[in-house]
Amino acid sequence: MPDVLGPVLFFDGGCGLCHRSVRILIALDRKARLVFAPLGGELFAGRVPAEARGGLPDSLVLSTSGGRLYVRSEAALRALEEIGGPWAPLAKLGRILPGSLRDRLYDAIARVRHRGFKKPETACPLMPPELRSRFRE
Repeated sequence: MPDVLGPVLFFDGGCGLCHRSVRILIALDRKARLVFAPLGGELFAGRVPAEARGGLPDSLVLSTSGGRLYVRSEAALRALEEIGGPWAPLAKLGRILPGSLRDRLYDAIARVRHRGFKKPETACPLMPPELRSRFRE
């Protein structure tokens, strides 16, 4: 059975930086190619096998319609590719840096994100009604 949702970007529902990132991606994703859901939510539990969940970082996780998982910087770059437009070449440009270096930078930001960004009140950012269909729990 085909995956009707397509790619899903899972994010840390308790992180202010993640919420801002999701809002930016929604604004950039004019063709509504991505769906967003918090890590640990029902969709995450249903779409990501239990054995894979335990090994994932508290980070961005992109799940493709084929079931492949990408984390950290690769999840962010893949999300930009999914959005398309000028963001796809930007993602390719981001791959100039080796993945290990990208992930070290990503992890350095992740370590301070809770201090630099206010914790959101809910796991999913407040969105206008026309955008709510892009979020799952």
